[in-house]
Formats: sequence, C-alpha cells, structure tokens
Amino acid sequence: MTTNFDIAFFVKNELGEGPIWDSNKNQLIWFDIIGRTLFFGNPITKTVSTIGFEMPVSAGFLTNTNILLVASSDGLLEVDQMSGSYQKFVDLESRNHLTRSNDSRTAPGNSIWFGTMGKNLEKGLGAIYHIKDKKVTKLFSNITVSNSICFSKDGKRAFYSDTNTNTIMKCEINEETGFPNGKSEIFVDLSFEKIRPDGSVIDENDCLWNAQWGSGKVSCYDPEGKFVKSIYLPASKITCPAFGGKDLKTLYVTSANENLSLKEKEEQPHAGAVFSIEMEYAGLPERKVTL
Repeated sequence: MTTNFDIAFFVKNELGEGPIWDSNKNQLIWFDIIGRTLFFGNPITKTVSTIGFEMPVSAGFLTNTNILLVASSDGLLEVDQMSGSYQKFVDLESRNHLTRSNDSRTAPGNSIWFGTMGKNLEKGLGAIYHIKDKKVTKLFSNITVSNSICFSKDGKRAFYSDTNTNTIMKCEINEETGFPNGKSEIFVDLSFEKIRPDGSVIDENDCLWNAQWGSGKVSCYDPEGKFVKSIYLPASKITCPAFGGKDLKTLYVTSANENLSLKEKEEQPHAGAVFSIEMEYAGLPERKVTL
C-alpha cells in the first residue's frame, strides 16, 4: 500500500537521515551517514549540491549566520556553506572510535540535543547529550540507537527514542535552557507491533510524525500519543521526516538502502531517495542556534 507521494530528490542514499528545511534559502538539508555526505536540495529545480566529510555525519543545525553546525562522529562541526570548509566546533566522543552521531535536533533555549550510537549497533553504547554555549552535558545513557529527537511547539516537552526499545519517550523540559525538568515516560509504545521508531518531527497541531524503520511508513500520533494515521512509501527503510516548502506544508522523508538484498533493491528501486507528500497542515519552522 502506498499513498500520493512524489520523489523530491532521486538520490540513492545508503543511509539518508537528518532532513531539515532552511526557510531562508528555500532548500532541504539532509545527510547520508554512511556516505559521509551533506546534501542541499532545491525542490523547484530538483538540483542537489553536496559537501563530503572524512567522518560519518548525521544531522544539521541552522544558525543565525551562514554557518551550519553538523553532528559528526567527532562531535559538532562548524561548516561554511559557501566554501564547504569545516572545523571542529565542540568535541564530543571523538576518542571513542566505536560510536558515531545519529538523530539530533536544535532544542529550545539556544541548545542542541545530540544523539550517539555504536557504529555496529552495540547495545547501550550510545547516549543523548545537551549542548549549549559549547558545554556538553549527558542527559540519557545506555542507549543503543538514539532517535526521534524533537520538541513540542511551546518548547516545554521533548521526545526521544532508543529504537531498540520500540518506544518513543517524552519528558518535560525548561524552554529557556533545553534541559529536562522531569522524569521521562512512554509517549508511544510500539513494542506489541515490534515497530522500530526512527526520526520524528512535530507539526503545527503538536502531532508527532515518526518514520518507522523496516515498516515503510511514517505514522502520526496526537499530543496524547494516540495513533492518527500512517503514510506508506515505496521503501522499507524510512528514516526521518521534515516539514518544508514555502508554506511548510510539504512533508519530506528520507530513506535508506543499507543492507538491502539484491532482490529487495529490485523490489524497492526508490530506496534511498527523498520522498515528498503534500499535506493539509503545516510543520514548524526549524529552530536556529544563535552563535
């Protein structure tokens, strides 16, 4: 089963991830983690430009300048979008050669939530960190695959997941600092269906849209965690959604072809592409970090 979708960008990402919409430049930003590449896509012209890295990169954070902050296996990088040059901005787990960055997002309070995981899916090797003014604080440890990091419209609630637990968690946070101020509890429990939650994003109604790895769909949950609907796409490994476009009513979804068999690749010729779906309602503008 599929839904009405378009292929926004005909790429073949091995592990497409981390899409965010840059409203100033009207472009989609995303990554191929395994391909160590940052992508900039113009949805009007369908053109794509890239910046390559020496290490895995997974997520981007818009700033008030032309600098894009990027989550990498060495920590937070400072990338000049004009020249493509980059340098270390904040060191994080650079000496741990077993881990890399994964799902991460700009948080309220001019902060960042930065997720890590084991390069070979080692159990409990990952964590989720809080970064503000270059100070790094570990928020959650013993995480296998960090995912689903996003924040409510009012900035008072955070969501995150360890994909291997088949649950999406929620916790109250201080919107002025981005730090949790309460205990985490289950927001959505997918363990009965054995669904693996990947990246998530919040829309203007405070509903959470979650890409579900291995299930070929993005599912929507209301502010109370109740299932609303699913959007099916022609790739089993759906990784992360992002609202974009001029009115933020286009849902972009990254995907992967990592470890697909030859038969699966034949059955899923668009695996690794970036899909788009026109929605009835909008998403939220991506938060920016003030440097």
